Amino acid sequence: AADLVVDQQLHDGEKSYKGFLECGKSFSNSSNLLIHHWVHTALIHTGEQPYMCRECGKRFSDCSNLICRQNIH
Repeated sequence: AADLVVDQQLHDGEKSYKGFLECGKSFSNSSNLLIHHWVHTALIHTGEQPYMCRECGKRFSDCSNLICRQNIH
């Protein structure tokens, strides 16, 4: 849970629960953040690579790695 960061500023409608630093997604409630955390963990353990670079076809388990790859092209 060290990758989870909870923003201390709570405002109406603000997505205060920030997910993994790798993907940068934010959520308005902690339960959605926990579901997102589970998805990241499941992908790591299963070896699934759902993110594919359309340029070269290389696949990644983490969307941030895909973004880095796309920036190379």
